[in-house]
Amino acid sequence: MTNYSTEIATLGGGCFWCTEAVFQQIRGVRKVESGYTGGASQHPTYEQICTGKTGHAEVVRLEFDPAVISFKELLEIFFTIHDPTTLNRQGNDAGTQYRSVIYFHDTEQKAIAQQVMAAMKAVWDDPIVTELSEAPMFYIAEAYHQNYFRQHPQQGYCSVVVAPKVAKARKLFASKLIS
Repeated sequence: MTNYSTEIATLGGGCFWCTEAVFQQIRGVRKVESGYTGGASQHPTYEQICTGKTGHAEVVRLEFDPAVISFKELLEIFFTIHDPTTLNRQGNDAGTQYRSVIYFHDTEQKAIAQQVMAAMKAVWDDPIVTELSEAPMFYIAEAYHQNYFRQHPQQGYCSVVVAPKVAKARKLFASKLIS
């Protein structure tokens, strides 16, 4: 029987394939699920959120052990693997579903996110546009979106967009990677 506590973090940093692929490699992250949150409709589909009309963001929900990796450390990784200064855009991915967002699950996460966001102002030349909101209902994405990079590393988007983000994270956060 494994003895560890878990917390939940919900983060949107553009395409969930990218953020999922990075956080799956971080020690202390027990589970990563791609999904949708922050919109008006219940049980949205990928096709619906791609229209930009549902208000949902593509996010990852992380189950993590705070004794191994803190919420603050997760946010530091998050702010390194995406551009928090571009409103509703990450690279060529444009639309509200690709917004930069932190959905907090309690007041402690909110306070930590505010501290990290304030610190990030010194790192980025342009203003941080990351949304900070209370975590609404999370809807898990379709099965084919889960573990996408692991299953399709040679797919065009994965090799051109996801793989460089994973490589960057592996280089910058080598001490935090799963062995």
